[in-house]
Amino acid sequence: MFLVLWEFEVKRGDESRFEKVYGPQGPWVQLFQSDTHFRQTQLLKDPSRSRIYFTLDFWDSEDDYQLFKQGNQEAYDSLDQTTEKLTIRDCNLGCFQQLGPGPLSF
Repeated sequence: MFLVLWEFEVKRGDESRFEKVYGPQGPWVQLFQSDTHFRQTQLLKDPSRSRIYFTLDFWDSEDDYQLFKQGNQEAYDSLDQTTEKLTIRDCNLGCFQQLGPGPLSF
């Protein structure tokens, strides 16, 4: 399993809209679901910093994620431009490969 981890600082007043856009029914997940190697996105909110969110995007492998991005770069960039106005900043915190057997679970 391969994980892409992002941190977002959301503009004040845009929290609900951000949650819809990046949540399990939002356009990012809809885009990712077009690829059979996408597993899920989890949206987390920092309880001590009310406008800080994290997305965890799970893919079968790094190669699958990179192939998805290459094949969908235009749609990815277009959605990124549309949704960036909801945030003050975003930061890719890294990409991580699961070690050992078994699925990632929470």
